[in-house]
Amino acid sequence: MSQSRTIQKENKMGTEPIGSLLIRMSIPMMCSMLVQAFYNVVDSIFVSRINEAALTAVSMAFPVQNLMIAVATGTGVGVNALLSRSLGEKNQERANDTANAAIFLAVMSCIVFTVLGAFGSHAFMAAQISRAEASREALLLYGTQYVRIVTTLSFGIFGQIAFEKIMQSTGRTVMTMLTQGIGAIINIILDPILIFGLFGAPRLEVVGAALATVTGQILGMFLGVYLCLRHNPEVTLSWRGILRPKKDVIGQIYAVGVPSILMASIGSVMTFCMNKILMGFTATATAVFGVYFKIQSFFFMPMFGLNNGMVPIVAYNYGARNRIRVLDAQKYAMRYAYGIMAVGLFVFEVFPDKVLALFNASENMLAIGMPALRIICTSYVFAAFCIVSSSFFQALGNSVYSLIISLVRQLGVLVPVAFLMSLTGNLLLVWLSYPIAELASVTLAAIFRRRIMREKLDF
Repeated sequence: MSQSRTIQKENKMGTEPIGSLLIRMSIPMMCSMLVQAFYNVVDSIFVSRINEAALTAVSMAFPVQNLMIAVATGTGVGVNALLSRSLGEKNQERANDTANAAIFLAVMSCIVFTVLGAFGSHAFMAAQISRAEASREALLLYGTQYVRIVTTLSFGIFGQIAFEKIMQSTGRTVMTMLTQGIGAIINIILDPILIFGLFGAPRLEVVGAALATVTGQILGMFLGVYLCLRHNPEVTLSWRGILRPKKDVIGQIYAVGVPSILMASIGSVMTFCMNKILMGFTATATAVFGVYFKIQSFFFMPMFGLNNGMVPIVAYNYGARNRIRVLDAQKYAMRYAYGIMAVGLFVFEVFPDKVLALFNASENMLAIGMPALRIICTSYVFAAFCIVSSSFFQALGNSVYSLIISLVRQLGVLVPVAFLMSLTGNLLLVWLSYPIAELASVTLAAIFRRRIMREKLDF
């Protein structure tokens, strides 16, 4: 491993025009995330053809999947910020140590979820389903099968995201598009084959959906390993560095990453609580909530891709003490985010019936789902400001601000308001918790943004 503290060539994140640089760095990630959103939707579309119980069960498994992604991407935020900042400061040794630590932490995370999934899947599903629910046994069976497979074979998702974050940190976002894209394509191809037993394969139903998902993740991980080792010369990985990571580097990664993990994990807790609240009305309401989460990813995933493009630019130029480029990156990201969310608002307001029809929606599901989608999407413009601001805080090493915003939004406002509204017995009022929570979070984001400008960017 090189001990040099110099990098001969200035990285493009410190020299190219911000507007075009952000587009070039973000578009590959936005495209790959759109592909991921597409295969998540396709996955649910195929599952919905089994029956509504299968669709509901997969929706109820979402908190576990979201938690794994939260741990992987939250750790990746810490890796991204530290690695990009190290490159900006011309500290090659710390950049290499950060990349090696990223792989070590991915392995440790995988081991934890494998154990939890092997022994806790049934209990997790049972905790969400009322004993009085008519479809309880089917929901338990489908949900336990799905959760157990995606957790015990989680090395694919943790490895894939770890190598993607390393490549993102050096500005090689096209490579991350390839790794995510190949995983999504494999999943899409395998879904109908394994779910319905096409071309001589056994009919596996929900088990097939889970196997298709993890197979795509594993192949995406292997491609990430190849690309990072052969086509990413700005960092050097070594077995010694992976097996014996530096404690101070792990500490710096988690200083940014733990708040990010907690912030993303809050979404799992929120979804779990909302599933229980909605199950008190009907399992169909829970299915609608799950469908919403699948479709909204078409708009939130590109915005997260945009943020992933912004974070290394902000972190690099913050490390280089270039205030103008830091602020410009945030400004352009905000503009693009508003455009993305405006499209989402339009789709849900104008075509809610078409969206639900993709999932073989019954008349009851349409009656519940159409007003739900129209109410929830009113929060989208506020969400754009909050999400970009949160990523901006993370890039500057202030993930605690992002954590506070997420805590207040999802657990401090959304879940309590949804619960209180549910006591009225009117399901429509439960959906109002979304715009109410977003108004609270946008207020906090504005306050924190003003504070961080004084604390971090006074140079």
